[in-house]
Amino acid sequence: MASSSITSPNLTSPSFGIPSNPAFYLSPLSSLHLRTYHHRPVSLITAGKFRLSCSLSDSSSPHLPPHSPRRRPEYTPNRISDPNYVRVFDTTLRDGEQSPGATLTSKEKLDIARQLAKLGVDIIEAGFPAASKDDFEAVKTIAETVGNTVDENGYVPVICGLSRCNKKDIETAWEAVKYAKRPRIHTFIATSDIHLKYKLKKSKEEVIEIARNMVRFARSLGCQDVEFSPEDAGRSEREYLYEILGEVIKAGATTLNIPDTVGITLPSEFGQLIADIKANTPGNQNVIISTHCQNDLGLSTANTLAGAHSGARQVEVTINGIGERAGNASLEEVVMAIKCRGDHVLGGLYTGIDTRHIVMTSKMVEEYTGMQTQPHKAIVGANAFAHESGIHQDGMLKHKGTYEIMCPEEIGLERSNEAGIVLGKLSGRHALRDRLNELGYELNDEQLSNLFWRFKTVAEQKKRVTDADLIALVSDEVFQPEAVWKLLDMQITCGTLGLSTSTVKLADSDGKEHVACSIGTGPVDAAYKAVDLIVKEPATLLEYSMNAVTEGIDAIATTRVLIRGDNNYSSTNAVTGESVQRTFSGAGAGMDIVVSSVKAYVGALNKMLGFKERSFSTLSKTTLETNKVPA
Repeated sequence: MASSSITSPNLTSPSFGIPSNPAFYLSPLSSLHLRTYHHRPVSLITAGKFRLSCSLSDSSSPHLPPHSPRRRPEYTPNRISDPNYVRVFDTTLRDGEQSPGATLTSKEKLDIARQLAKLGVDIIEAGFPAASKDDFEAVKTIAETVGNTVDENGYVPVICGLSRCNKKDIETAWEAVKYAKRPRIHTFIATSDIHLKYKLKKSKEEVIEIARNMVRFARSLGCQDVEFSPEDAGRSEREYLYEILGEVIKAGATTLNIPDTVGITLPSEFGQLIADIKANTPGNQNVIISTHCQNDLGLSTANTLAGAHSGARQVEVTINGIGERAGNASLEEVVMAIKCRGDHVLGGLYTGIDTRHIVMTSKMVEEYTGMQTQPHKAIVGANAFAHESGIHQDGMLKHKGTYEIMCPEEIGLERSNEAGIVLGKLSGRHALRDRLNELGYELNDEQLSNLFWRFKTVAEQKKRVTDADLIALVSDEVFQPEAVWKLLDMQITCGTLGLSTSTVKLADSDGKEHVACSIGTGPVDAAYKAVDLIVKEPATLLEYSMNAVTEGIDAIATTRVLIRGDNNYSSTNAVTGESVQRTFSGAGAGMDIVVSSVKAYVGALNKMLGFKERSFSTLSKTTLETNKVPA
């Protein structure tokens, strides 16, 4: 494979301080754009087929050797043996799940945690255990499983639980994460004047006392790894920040996370903030400084990189940049920016991320949360490797390095015209399994058997089944919530001559079949109303979208829906502590667009009903314990 190259302006000399040249903060570090060999957008996944040699060069050294990953330093909570190593703290399962509609089941959280471990993140913030019984159990399960799976190199991720600065939250977080080989408690309290006055209604002195006591309390439980965050640090008074951070260091904090909670800072400001904290906080040489940048102004990646350049050695990120409001710094953007420019612009920084798993992880989070990435999303968007301009196409044909700054296989993306196996109606199970393995999917025998017959049905109607088709089928077969209801059959009549009518047959969790008929303004409306007659759980459809996964009229369609239960479905917001109404997403795939639509709707209802059952179980258990009735 041909090497690709990069040419960049001479922005700044590599150093650990603040760049003297303000052009650094206007550099393209926050928006690495990837393009493809041909004009077609692609979204194909491989999780480890290639080990590649992509040469990246700075204008000052155009002939660098191929990049090779460096060894991850031994983990010690409050120090890193290699000053150039940057820890990656992933909060997809906590801050990411706070995105509207991104409700995840416990199984989905565990699947994502396992994928994050494959990706090689240093710390997984698995959730907010005090938010609900379900969140507690999910974090505990991740701690017991993923938090104890050590690879051949000794790597095992830290499992972290978030807590507010109060004893109940901290005790609950510890009870959830203590089963991990490397447990961490992450506790926070606001420090900006606006939060102190209007939210906490406390003085600066009171907040310092709370922070100091709660960090000390977390350590007293036996937790040797405690992270502290001064919420809204970006708008906090500097001298006060230095004081409270110094106090929590003395109380036993091992990581200081500096959040730009409302995404208000510019890269020059945030970089200076990190530098000032390192220069003025007493005892900072005994802790790791971290960044947590929200994306309200679209600057989260740029701010994160500026913070790392200024001495932060942990970056808090999410897959696809999901999170509260406009989201968080995107893991894939931050990691690939460090990988591409770490040696030449960022003073030699590097991470332990296996970038070949980026696309697979992105796809899993997209499918489970129902939150689609926009086509032009840096690194993982469908158009990220697409070239339509004639000038670009001409350059690509002559040399790929003219418009691509990295190899697509480096992030686990395989181009359709370079795939090895072509699957069709004569292909067997072994060929299908091999191709799925190359795409990064490890299915058990039952899942493979179910998928095989779905594949054969599609192959009978299409001459060639593409990787994109397979990905859609796997998503529909594997990335589904636990079934409360299952679609068996349906029949639709529609057109311009009369009302649309639908007959739907569903099976409940006991296998009993239920049939209902309904009319509607269109085939999807009629089908959804028939489903509602069976399920009898009122819900409001908030969003509906459909996409063809490949070109052609015979393409598989993927449908995504977002619903809100008309009954009360709520959980606790990790930051504000307020009760928030939950929404639930569902996805379906099929060559019939109405069938795809109904699958998506039933999937969303299954998520909602599963959430209701878990909430009821928790309530019942609490009632029994309160009334001291033997279970």
